[in-house]
Amino acid sequence: MVRPITRWPFFAFLGGAMFCLLASSTCHLLSCHSERLSYIMLRLDYAGIAALISTSFYPSVYYSFMCYPFFCNLYMGFITVLGIMTVLASLFPMFQTPQFRSIRALLFCGMGLSGIAPVLHKVILFWHQPEALRTTGYEILMGVLYSLGALVYATRIPERWMPGKFDIAGHSHQLFHVLVVAGAYTHYRAGLVYLNWRDLEGC
Repeated sequence: MVRPITRWPFFAFLGGAMFCLLASSTCHLLSCHSERLSYIMLRLDYAGIAALISTSFYPSVYYSFMCYPFFCNLYMGFITVLGIMTVLASLFPMFQTPQFRSIRALLFCGMGLSGIAPVLHKVILFWHQPEALRTTGYEILMGVLYSLGALVYATRIPERWMPGKFDIAGHSHQLFHVLVVAGAYTHYRAGLVYLNWRDLEGC
């Protein structure tokens, strides 16, 4: 048993997930107050999504490459900068218009896809470690859930097929939120595997 490793990347992810869900809840609660407040709340919602995606990579990258500081800093710096850029891009009013709905979804998908490189790198380095393979399975599932959520959000399925039938329950925005929570929980499970692995083995 070695000395337990630092927990801040895992806590950063939990903080990002909680901020995302709180921002979304606040947006849905208050955006009907006025046009001005709706404008502000939507920006807060986008910032929460970007925070969740960015911090989702922190446990994966930090614990995978904690013994390789160059790659750890490279990957963590890249996703952090990309997250900040996504938030800044979302501040422009034109991104609120319906014609940019797909662009917004693609922007956030791009953040998610940027995680492919560190995951592949991890598998190459630790292909013999069962923990690395387990966490990769969780991360693939997380990516599928997030991507499916973005796809549902952008295409407005299923209400586009049956207008009026899903006005109260089952519409795309609700499905999007369910998929995001499922993806975050999947990544939480991966984080527990990372912590146990590194606590026991260190570098």
